[in-house]
Amino acid sequence: MSQKQPLWYKNAVFYQVNVRAFFDSNQDGHGDLPGLTQKLDYIQNLGIDCLWIMPFYPSPLKDDGYDISDFYNIEAKYGTLDQFRTLIQAAHKRGIRIIIDMIMNHTSDQHDWFQQARADRNSPYRDFYVWSDTKDKYKEARIIFLDTEESNWSWDDLAQQYYWHRFYASQPDLNYDNPKVRETMLDVMRFWLKLGIDGFRADAIPYLFEREGTNCENLPETHAYLKEIRSMIDHEYPNCILLAEANQWPQKVREYFGDGDEFHMGFHFPVMPRIFMSLKKGDRTSLQWIVDQTPPIPENCQWCIFLRNHDELTLEMVTEGDRQWMWQEYAPDPRMKINLGIRRRLAPLLDNDPVKIRLINALLFSLPGAPIIYYGDEIGMGDNILLFDRNGVRTPMQWDQSLNAGFSQTTPEKLYAPIITQAPFDPEHVNVTDQLKNPDSLLNFTQRLVKIRKQNSTFGSGNLEWCNIADLAILAFKRNYHNETIVVINNLSDGVKEVRLKEPGLSGIPTDLISLQSRPDFKNGNIQLVLDPYQFIWLKYEKLDD
Repeated sequence: MSQKQPLWYKNAVFYQVNVRAFFDSNQDGHGDLPGLTQKLDYIQNLGIDCLWIMPFYPSPLKDDGYDISDFYNIEAKYGTLDQFRTLIQAAHKRGIRIIIDMIMNHTSDQHDWFQQARADRNSPYRDFYVWSDTKDKYKEARIIFLDTEESNWSWDDLAQQYYWHRFYASQPDLNYDNPKVRETMLDVMRFWLKLGIDGFRADAIPYLFEREGTNCENLPETHAYLKEIRSMIDHEYPNCILLAEANQWPQKVREYFGDGDEFHMGFHFPVMPRIFMSLKKGDRTSLQWIVDQTPPIPENCQWCIFLRNHDELTLEMVTEGDRQWMWQEYAPDPRMKINLGIRRRLAPLLDNDPVKIRLINALLFSLPGAPIIYYGDEIGMGDNILLFDRNGVRTPMQWDQSLNAGFSQTTPEKLYAPIITQAPFDPEHVNVTDQLKNPDSLLNFTQRLVKIRKQNSTFGSGNLEWCNIADLAILAFKRNYHNETIVVINNLSDGVKEVRLKEPGLSGIPTDLISLQSRPDFKNGNIQLVLDPYQFIWLKYEKLDD
């Protein structure tokens, strides 16, 4: 594949995949790398530019692989390094890039580094972690996993000290004040980059350093080290990217782009819950507000936007009142809540309403940023709130109506997680094979959105300008780039809406990008139309050179 596209990520469509959940090639109940390789044609046909692969490293799997016990290898259940090389080569042949999770903040407590550290105070690995004789340090740091952890410190009997962890107690934080840790993690990155990957999604990056008197988040030392990582990648592996997972307000995430010399991309966490809020309320206010709060970013950077992922629908970046309202509206069963969020998939959140699901995906694909699809959401998969923690949104991919939804030929008892069995989300109602045959399916709709998005770089690179409409149920904006303007109009309500827009700066006859029909009735920006409940329209105007 071409290596001469340094800004390839700006207009890319990403697909987040859990190896464990995608396809089981050897019938042991776990998805694996050969299974993912076998399904690359499906991903290519969907139009995906880049796969984000969740952790596949050796792990006790207490946190679905985010608890790493070896940074230089593959979990045996998922395959081997040679099989990973084969996956990379097969993906690149299809024009698909691959980024992987880089868990920088912590290791598993089963990692050899931690085992040596706790066993011997004189071990060189003792200083790989953060220790204390008391729990009184860094008191201003919040506890992130409120449902399971009472403190960021845990006592270790063997070490006879407390160790620091921002997440589960089984995930001790690395000590980035130790130069050896910083250099070791750079070497870990080099190892995977040398194998041929196209970058990293860097997990939990605000928490790398600790300083007394601070909340131990977004510290200057963190940014200084991240610039070192970026410099290494730019010099040694150009065209590879860094994607920041920083669940922070847009102004804070903006700092992780630096001057275009830190992260290439950053997740826009706060926009996500407000998409759901605006849709449920039939009122654009909250979504429009957060977009307006989003600062400009360097030209060589891009936001990543998403509707759902492997974690909870996080409500950290909303007010307490909005959080309670979201729980009330989207998590009526207490089992749907976790920490400060909601552990549900996209289709169940929207009552499996195909019109709402299409609208919310259209919003994802038309707002500024590169969209990420979470595996299974393109077919409207359901969840299982009876499973522990966030595992309910990490169930096996549903390929067809056969045994185990076509995910595995093993006996159901051996599956790493049960298949969704309750209608309307069971494989009889939701699977890839049936949707591929149905031109009106969610899968084929998603495929069309991906194609339109990729054919119109205005979505990835253009600015956003709000249209002046009094009715708060109508979210309308223009995306402008070079000689092109795309007018996006969304009806967020359950009622029929008449829309009248006069955009004097637009000329010519637009094309409806969804139907690919010319619309002479909207000539020169005179737009008058009636939108059905939750209907949207994308109108492309091209300014011809004089």
